[in-house]
Amino acid sequence: MSELDKLPSDVERETLIRAHDTTDPNHGCEPSGRSILEHLRLGMVNLDKPPGPTSHEVVAWIKRALKLRRAGHGGTLDPKVSGVLPVAFEDATKIVQTLLPAGKEYVCVMHLHGKVPLPRLEQVLREFEGEIYQRPPLRAAVKRQLRIRKIYYIELLEREGRDVLTRVGCEAGMYLRKLCYDVGQALGCGAHMRELRRTRTGPFKEETAVKFHDLADAYAFWQEEEKENQLREIVLPVEAATRHLPKIVVRDGAVDALCHGASLAAPGVLTVDTAISPEDLTAIFTLKGELVSLARATMSSKQIYEAEHGIVAKPERVVMSPGTYPRKWK
Repeated sequence: MSELDKLPSDVERETLIRAHDTTDPNHGCEPSGRSILEHLRLGMVNLDKPPGPTSHEVVAWIKRALKLRRAGHGGTLDPKVSGVLPVAFEDATKIVQTLLPAGKEYVCVMHLHGKVPLPRLEQVLREFEGEIYQRPPLRAAVKRQLRIRKIYYIELLEREGRDVLTRVGCEAGMYLRKLCYDVGQALGCGAHMRELRRTRTGPFKEETAVKFHDLADAYAFWQEEEKENQLREIVLPVEAATRHLPKIVVRDGAVDALCHGASLAAPGVLTVDTAISPEDLTAIFTLKGELVSLARATMSSKQIYEAEHGIVAKPERVVMSPGTYPRKWK
């Protein structure tokens, strides 16, 4: 992947080791070791949404097919748009918010209303990279006020006559239909979006997306024949949704306090990823690789690494159930 193809979630991080410790095998377990029921409770799927239904309808189908109480998706797709739609189950719905700042990628077919020389087209597309002002279209589900959104890259993939195929990496909340219109205005000939597919949402990519019927079949195999291997392959652990976030690994003794909503103090930290700034959303993990919670950093990576005391992160969403690890706090 070249620098031009990167979203903010692709930042490369190293791990700083503050201390070493052991973990008690009698409490918690690695994500791959969860029972199938726990795997579903803390699971999600990278769904390949078909054109036609709304995102909410797709989530409703999954809830019915898998007999779930709760499910939620990570970023709405319009009915005619296909592609990557991460869907979280049950307690994993708590982490859907982590996908919002992760960035999206789309492949878009834009139809030009007039003839445009290729050099001129490439020049105008480059001009739209970076921060742009955009007002949501009339049919948008949000308030139509002017706002700033960032385009990380626009790549011209192919051109056939007046149809232009582009790949766009952008901030969440970008309207590609409006982008095509604005590009047409800048070209002076007009343009509209003909077709759109989302190829990425944060760590979830098109290459690993699965069809709804494959998910439903895997669940049926488990229910009817007690074969869970296929379901385990398709349903990902909740930890998969945090691959793009900086991570902090904590001692077993700190886990239950965090599960009860406590802030994370420096003595509980074993390792911390680099490139963390204050207010960054971080993922708190156990030594077994389990997601405990999401928290806002109050210090930078260097400060966390060097701190002997003080609060290093404040809780945002608790994922792990209290009591999973023994209570060590008063």
